Amino acid sequence: MSELYATIIFLFVLFALLGSSVWIGLALMGVAWVGMELFTSRPAGDAMLTTIWTGASSWTLTALPLFIWMGEILYRTRLSEDMFRGLAPWMRGLPGGLLHTNIAGCTIFAAVSGSSAATLTTVGKMSIPELRSRGYPEYMIIGTLAGAATLGLMIPPSLTLIVYGVTINESITKLFMAGIIPGLVLAGLFTTYIIGWHYLRKSEHARPEPKLSLAEMLRESRFLIPVLLLVSLVIGSMYFGWATATEAAAVGVLGALLLAGAQRSLTWSTFRESLMGATATSAMIALILMGASFLSLAMGFTGLPRALAGWIDQMNLSPVVLIVALTLFYIVLGMFLDGISSVVLTMAIVEPMIRQAGIDVIWFGIFIVVVVEMAQVTPPIGFNLFVLQGMTNHEISYIAKTAIPMVLLMMVMVVILVAWPELATWLPDNIRQSPG
Repeated sequence: MSELYATIIFLFVLFALLGSSVWIGLALMGVAWVGMELFTSRPAGDAMLTTIWTGASSWTLTALPLFIWMGEILYRTRLSEDMFRGLAPWMRGLPGGLLHTNIAGCTIFAAVSGSSAATLTTVGKMSIPELRSRGYPEYMIIGTLAGAATLGLMIPPSLTLIVYGVTINESITKLFMAGIIPGLVLAGLFTTYIIGWHYLRKSEHARPEPKLSLAEMLRESRFLIPVLLLVSLVIGSMYFGWATATEAAAVGVLGALLLAGAQRSLTWSTFRESLMGATATSAMIALILMGASFLSLAMGFTGLPRALAGWIDQMNLSPVVLIVALTLFYIVLGMFLDGISSVVLTMAIVEPMIRQAGIDVIWFGIFIVVVVEMAQVTPPIGFNLFVLQGMTNHEISYIAKTAIPMVLLMMVMVVILVAWPELATWLPDNIRQSPG
């Protein structure tokens, strides 16, 4: 049976299941089941059980619920209020003023969360009321927050990078290190946008902030010290080879519990809520990964990934042209699926293509995260847009318009990654390996 026929069947079953509101993980399993029944003589049930157990029992995947739990614990503490108090004295003197707290706050919280939605909610609940009370333009408050919150997908510990690494069997620690420099560069692009707005729209400036002495600024900065220490501990332990990603996640959970206890915001209620929140999110992602593992097996039996890789090879596409095509593909796909689903749904097909084209899989992981970030703030299924709608009561269309400059900056980031791939590969190539 031809690969084209197989592709048509897979796509028809997938869209039929997704269109009937079946959970994405179950939809992937359904497509794989049909593929196994049509294209192989192997019992589908036996193959499904073996594949799902092998994927779900991966030691690498243990880092996922731990990092989610760490973010859930900190989300329920007074971290957001403390972050604003610690950041504000240093941001007020920059062109654009306290709008920079959106970028800096998201960058810092992204390093302890891994989730774009958690980053957006935590930083938004501190910054939106404060910036509104100071007279900053609404479109700048919302737009910069929508864009900067996507840094939670790139700066380690990124849940999307964990899922990508598990899907293609690549080192999570290396992927985490690869996300640091591009994440900071993207944060720098967002900051540059605010500075540009400051000089081009002088009539929209907020009222000036009162000046503080250096002693007062340092005194307020003490609120940032705990979370910065936690970030340094988690990321530093992986970089210097003291811990694997899973071990660093366990250290991060303990650090988050200690931080919450020190803030006196760790009650039995918050502990239970954080644990249940992490369990629900982890179970959802694990189900998607199980479905993706089974689908990869089924597609392997059809020969479709090999055929596509060979087709790409025959076309003699340059890596740059292939990246342009994949960028457009993921932007369109991201309009209808969340980031993690987009990654696991396509990797069985895309991975052989990029390996055939000679594209570094670590670099590609960072590329795909940038493109998935765009999907978080593009309608109709831009998840960050819905979160912001609930926080601000604005229409989705208005929020999407405010985020357009940030999407354009993410496209610029793709160009920068293509021009200077070392941004994503230098740190992974120079980390010390953990003996574990």
